[in-house]
Amino acid sequence: MPRSVNAVASRARRKKILKMTKGNFGSRGNVWTVAKNTFEKGMQHAYRDRKTKKRNFRGLWIQRINAGARLNGMSYSVLIGKLAKANVEINRKVLADLAMNYPQAFAAVCKIVK
Repeated sequence: MPRSVNAVASRARRKKILKMTKGNFGSRGNVWTVAKNTFEKGMQHAYRDRKTKKRNFRGLWIQRINAGARLNGMSYSVLIGKLAKANVEINRKVLADLAMNYPQAFAAVCKIVK
């Protein structure tokens, strides 16, 4: 009896990965074994960097809030401490947006906690 192989599924699996590595340099986009390694490494980086992205954005928001707070005569840590003490529940993303795009509104928030 001849050996049975599911060539249809194997080819589909390979085509899927080769399609995802399309555009890579040289053999990384069209040689199966190299493309598979490229794809797997890319997925590892994507998983890791979805978490890193959150970390980076929080740091950016803190820098922007600090810059806005210093224009209003206080530091970031003092501002956040006074906001917590005054029970003003506003997150860093919104505070950073106010500091960048709406300086008058951010100054009003700073005035509340002074």
